[in-house]
Amino acid sequence: MPPTLASLVHHSALKLTVRAGEDRLDAPVRWAHASELADPVPYMEGGELLLITALKLDAEDREAMRRYVKRLAGAGVVGLGFAVGVHYDDIPEALVDAAREEGLPLLEVPRRTPFLAISKAVSAAIAADQYRAVTAGFAAQRELTRHTLTDGPEGLLAALASQVDGWAALYDASGAVVAAAPDWAGRRAARLTAEVTRLRERPAPASSVVAGPENEDRVELHSLGTGRRPRAALAVGTASAPGTAERYAVHSAVALLTLTTERSRSLHAAEQRIGAAVLRMLLAGEPDHARAVAGDLYGGLLDAPFRIIVAQGVADGDALGALAESAESAAARSGEAVLVVPEGERLVVLAADGGTVVGACCDHAAAREAARKADDDELVVGLSAPAGPITASAAYKQAGQALSVARRRGRVLVEHEQMAAGSVLPLLADDAVKAFADGLLRALRDHDATGRGDLVASLRAWLSRHGQWDAAAADLGVHRHTLRYRMRRVEEILGRSLDDPDVRMELWLALKATSADTA
Repeated sequence: MPPTLASLVHHSALKLTVRAGEDRLDAPVRWAHASELADPVPYMEGGELLLITALKLDAEDREAMRRYVKRLAGAGVVGLGFAVGVHYDDIPEALVDAAREEGLPLLEVPRRTPFLAISKAVSAAIAADQYRAVTAGFAAQRELTRHTLTDGPEGLLAALASQVDGWAALYDASGAVVAAAPDWAGRRAARLTAEVTRLRERPAPASSVVAGPENEDRVELHSLGTGRRPRAALAVGTASAPGTAERYAVHSAVALLTLTTERSRSLHAAEQRIGAAVLRMLLAGEPDHARAVAGDLYGGLLDAPFRIIVAQGVADGDALGALAESAESAAARSGEAVLVVPEGERLVVLAADGGTVVGACCDHAAAREAARKADDDELVVGLSAPAGPITASAAYKQAGQALSVARRRGRVLVEHEQMAAGSVLPLLADDAVKAFADGLLRALRDHDATGRGDLVASLRAWLSRHGQWDAAAADLGVHRHTLRYRMRRVEEILGRSLDDPDVRMELWLALKATSADTA
């Protein structure tokens, strides 16, 4: 610890005597400074032991001494050393009384003790304290490094919490707590998720100091990683501001965790390259080769039912990165295997059906759906039906089809099963389909506009009755011969035969696409 007034008083070579402020001798001394100015306050920083001989002071003027001492105390001066036997044989009572009134420690410095000796003693004590702090810091660094190598991040957090006499927690890329020490700190760290999220929005490296939950402690937050988006964060909670040795320990922990994070990033990049190769083999119908390349990397993921997620985002956006982080964080917390492969403006995720990862991706999409703006198309996601290694290619196509439907419908996420269970009619809302339908039926509508018949309504009735003349004519309230004549006119105007099932299908879809209920 730094030198205090008490340690200077007990210094055998200095022979200092306490004349006032005996109850405040535990104040740390940042420096010892001699000044004979009548007002040295402008040159004080706080924490000094001021040494004087009263060369320019009327130390016997009670009012002047009261003002003088009050200014010193207000400036943060922790003590006043008065050299006797120079201008005054003893410390004047006016100064002693003023120091007692203000509670400022007043030390009598004998003539045989030069101010320089006091300054040297303070300097030597500060240097020794700094040396002890640096030595303790290096010892802490060695201890943290050893625990990191033997026990991983969990061991490092436990050692760090012990070093700072507090607690420590590690957050993943999504802001979730992945490890904490001691065990009880996990709940406290979880209540700081919002603060961690705000920290992660700043470029790394970044740090902040916040009050712990319910002001229980002081918490330092540090981002980890060197990329544009920090991949993790460290929280350190202590009862008060850490000292020099504790700060060495915190900085060492940040450096070690950053190295671990960057090493993990390199391994992650290599894993993604393997994942891309595995995915290509699955899509090429080579599941055995895919298993051979994957080895144990993805566990039983390639053998169990899985789903494929295909997401698309803008090239300069961060939506795909956020989705990938959600998937990987969920996998890390649950212990599930996941395959994440970036494909330019697309991201492919292969995860266990019914698992935590698929749920996390759906929750992420739902949150974006709730927060999106009308013109926000930064992220679109398609989810396949459950599949296996042999049907991976079909699942990939399903996810791509679902993604296309999501884009047309203005949705963030569409599941392929929703498409299969629903109607095809919503798909007709596409502008290209409407344009085709308008072009196909325009000649019939132009004919009807002249008042020479009702061909469009007659065609709709005839198609809805599957070409049954009597039933369709009854629906229209006309004779069946009239309906036959109208259908011949439809064929003449369109130049197409209604006997062709493809023509009937196109006309029916065109009528549905241009009807009021599906427009």
